[in-house]
Amino acid sequence: MEQWARDWLEGERAKGVKCLEIKVKGRNHYVYDSTTHWDKVIKKRVKTSRYIGKLDQEKGLIKSRGMNKFDDVRAPSVTEYGNSMLLRLAMEDLKPLLISAFPANWEAIYALSMIRTDGNVPLKQSKVVWEKLHNPDSILPNMNPGAVSKLLRTVGVDREGQDIVFQGILDHSEQLIYDLSTTFSRSMSIQQAEKGYNKDKIHLPQINLALLCSADTGFPTMIRSVPGSVKDIKTLSNTIKEMDIEGKLLILDRGFFSEDVIKDLSEAKIDYVLPTRRNSHYYDVRIHLTEHFRYHKRLIECGKRKVGEIYLYKFEDLDLKLEETKTLYLRLDEEKIDKIELREKLKRTGMILILSSKDMPVQEMYELYKKRERVEKLFDAYKNVLDADRLYLQDDESVFGHVFISFLSLYAYCKLEEMLKKAELNRKMSPGDLLLQYSKVYHVRIGDRTLISEVPKKVRDLDSKLGLGLFPTT
Repeated sequence: MEQWARDWLEGERAKGVKCLEIKVKGRNHYVYDSTTHWDKVIKKRVKTSRYIGKLDQEKGLIKSRGMNKFDDVRAPSVTEYGNSMLLRLAMEDLKPLLISAFPANWEAIYALSMIRTDGNVPLKQSKVVWEKLHNPDSILPNMNPGAVSKLLRTVGVDREGQDIVFQGILDHSEQLIYDLSTTFSRSMSIQQAEKGYNKDKIHLPQINLALLCSADTGFPTMIRSVPGSVKDIKTLSNTIKEMDIEGKLLILDRGFFSEDVIKDLSEAKIDYVLPTRRNSHYYDVRIHLTEHFRYHKRLIECGKRKVGEIYLYKFEDLDLKLEETKTLYLRLDEEKIDKIELREKLKRTGMILILSSKDMPVQEMYELYKKRERVEKLFDAYKNVLDADRLYLQDDESVFGHVFISFLSLYAYCKLEEMLKKAELNRKMSPGDLLLQYSKVYHVRIGDRTLISEVPKKVRDLDSKLGLGLFPTT
């Protein structure tokens, strides 16, 4: 904090103004009203910060234009308590990162991410949905559609702030999975929407989404959008440059395989797990399949060999070999391939060849490689959130903002999913189902008194199994 800002703060305190706090981001100083209150649910004191405005050396305090408007708004007397506290718990890891990264806008980012966790809230309904929720942190985000649209553009171009959040999550992971997916847009004003390759072979303008997730926790750690025509390998190169992942292990799909990628990862001191393409010359290296194990009842024969500084891991899935053999003979019968091509492809049916800088037991390598399936599930959940606002993506700045907010919602979604998994309830209900059940418990304000409505037996039993203790016992 600069000296002029300290002098201003001391001057305000001398006037008797209490609870002021200045937070610094870059060269900017932001003023907050910071207090603490006793939280009856978690049974400890909780800090609550309310944004007041920006501090200028010449003009002094420049109040936020939304402050006067919100000071006079009367809060609803009946709000949804259960799902609000559940969402708050799901967002608790992100909250300090958002405060640090976006001191002037964190409240609106926090609120918008929270309400869109189940993926069914379009932007125009954000204000209505937010006002239905209990607000234990007493924050005052501006959730009007116009303000939210402006927020998305502001946050979208603040890559420095986004990277603070990404790096904060990333620091807790040692093994990372990287992959690419696409979303489509017909908007002529989005420059990133370009025709490119996608596995569905849909010839529409698309935006590529590069997602990094933790193999340790299964949580997303970073996302960014790139033009639809950019190839997979190029997106990986820029991600390595942007994020500090030196010393971590990166798990990739075979679409990223190239000698240049291996070179770039080695130079960046990043360990890797990289499946080769079926036409790779590495298949010519003789590797004896001297071991075997079972993975989800499938018999896998395997072996490994070191070539230079690289370890080659070879696997033969006998069930996959039979399936691929049947498919090849079907293509032969349909005259889509000839006998020469059939003989060549049969040599590698059921085979998976992985290159890695790490030496580990063969079965452990295979299980690490199979963790890639997690990122595909994350993409499905992520695009469910993003698609809620497909029609509102009108320019690149709003795309960047939507991508980031949806990422935060996905993180909270994964937190809820983890709660269900620990309680062995993930096969019976989804995070959306969980939020729906908890929404049956209300917070009621009557004058100066507050109370929690009756908790249905099913919800209390569910809370007990989850071990959350979100509801008062009396």
